[in-house]
Amino acid sequence: MFVLTVDQRRSRRDIDRVPELLDRYREHQLIRPFDRTAGDEVQAVSDNADTVVTIALELISTRHWTVGIGIGPVELPLPETTRAGRGPAFEAARDAVNRAKNAPVALAVSGPDPAAAEDAETASTLVALLIDRRTDPGREAVALMARGLSQTDAAEQLKISKQAMSQRLSVAGWHIETAGRTLAARLLDAANTTGSHRP
Repeated sequence: MFVLTVDQRRSRRDIDRVPELLDRYREHQLIRPFDRTAGDEVQAVSDNADTVVTIALELISTRHWTVGIGIGPVELPLPETTRAGRGPAFEAARDAVNRAKNAPVALAVSGPDPAAAEDAETASTLVALLIDRRTDPGREAVALMARGLSQTDAAEQLKISKQAMSQRLSVAGWHIETAGRTLAARLLDAANTTGSHRP
């Protein structure tokens, strides 16, 4: 199982961004949705590594959040509210979010197998660094591709040639990002030896 513990960065100098986060991920496929645990911290529970990677990278890219991913078993049955959950995955997520505050991209992964968790953390960090270092034109091009547009349609929308679009995506590392996300999710699954639970 995966537990996401997410803490708002620089919250004393910023607005409360928790309501926006809760609304954004309300419809995501999570076993237990994000729930405010205390102050500007939220938690969610998932058994899907792809979902965890997607949410973690989205949150990190905003630069407003510190993300901890905990791996391990949880006490079943899960309570209705995420904040009432207990078990090793919740403890691992607490450790991860605390370590993430000093990590290169504000992300950390903890679990029962430290080496496996470190591998998943490294892969996720590399993808996050790739995204963080994109230029604005690169972000714009990747965003259009993420919406499902073809390169030709995206180029037309940006009023550039198909060749220029291809070059922007190459410089932005779009294909590498896709492979990196897959690798990060695969490594999270490998680190998760507790099986899955469906509500």
